[in-house]
Amino acid sequence: MEYRPRYPQPFTLAEAVRLDVPIIAEEISRLQNSVERLRATQKELNEAVAESPDPDFSKAIEENDIVIGSQEERVSMLKMALTEKGIPSSPHYDPFPVPPLRRTQSQQPAQESSSQTQTPPTRRGFQNQDHVDGGIDL
Repeated sequence: MEYRPRYPQPFTLAEAVRLDVPIIAEEISRLQNSVERLRATQKELNEAVAESPDPDFSKAIEENDIVIGSQEERVSMLKMALTEKGIPSSPHYDPFPVPPLRRTQSQQPAQESSSQTQTPPTRRGFQNQDHVDGGIDL
C-alpha cells in the first residue's frame, strides 16, 4: 500500500507496518493526547486573540494548526499500519473523552457482613490507586 502524506512525517507507512502492535497502539494514544492538548491550547489562543489581537498568538495558532494536521495524519498512518498487520479497525483508537470511573456511595458493591477487612481488587499484583491525573494502573 502506497501512501503519500500531506505533511512531513518521521516515518513512512511501510516503516510503521514493521513496528510491533503495542508500539503502534502506544504511539496512537500519545499522539491523540497531544492533539487533544493542542486543541485546548488553540481554543485559549483564539479566545485571547479575539479579545486583544496579538501577532505572536496568531503565529502560534497557525503553527499549531500545522502540528495538529501532521499529528492527525500520523495517527491515520498508524491506524493504516494496524490494518495492514491484520488488526481490524476499532473505535478503541478513536479519540473520545472517557471520564474516570467514580462510584458513588449508592453504587458501591454490598459489603459482606464479615469481620474481615476486604482489600481492594488487584491486577498483576498491584493495588488500584487513584492518581492526581485520574489515570489508573494497568
